[in-house]
Amino acid sequence: MKPQRAADTPETLDQTVYEAIFNAVMHGRLKPGTRLQEASLCEQFGVSRTVVRQALRRLSELRIVDVVPNKGAAVATPGPKETRDVFAARRAIEGAIVREVARHIDHGDVAKLRQRLQAEHAALHDGDHPRWVALAGGFHLALAELSGNQVLQRMLTELMTRCSLIVALYEAPGEASCEHDEHSRLVDLLALRDGNGASAEMERHLLALEGRLRLPEEKPDALRRAF
Repeated sequence: MKPQRAADTPETLDQTVYEAIFNAVMHGRLKPGTRLQEASLCEQFGVSRTVVRQALRRLSELRIVDVVPNKGAAVATPGPKETRDVFAARRAIEGAIVREVARHIDHGDVAKLRQRLQAEHAALHDGDHPRWVALAGGFHLALAELSGNQVLQRMLTELMTRCSLIVALYEAPGEASCEHDEHSRLVDLLALRDGNGASAEMERHLLALEGRLRLPEEKPDALRRAF
């Protein structure tokens, strides 16, 4: 994150702060619950509080940041119910994505996906966990881009960022957020243009990912406890 030039417009500055925080959350550099101090952000980016607040407001609309009046902002901390809701949404959206990809994927697309898998495997073999996490998440976003549906792509980008928070909170030590072999099976099915098979494999993949999380038990709210 670098301070911006004074010649930049307020809109550009707001987008720069927004994207920097968004990407830091996406790649696990900002953990759930991390306080986002306005003064520190202003100094780091060389911008005004107005610009920082606008970026934080936009991130709060995506539920990536929690903004509490008179207390400030922090990276969101999704609970168990939100976790289940996010994964349910991902299963629906990514199932639709791979069915669409299977309709028009070509040999060049398959080759690029296999190159991604090779990069994933190399990062995993080298023990470069941050790079592997970025590549594994990027695989899902690459499929969304191949679908050609920009609405699905935007929706998945938001969900993937919220999943980054969830994994940072609840992934068991030593577990992998995405298994390389599961991605390989998806590419094999897409190469065959088997949309239904790819959708079913994506469903299994995301259920397995969710199943590797260690979610705390939910406590009943005060109203339910009263009866």
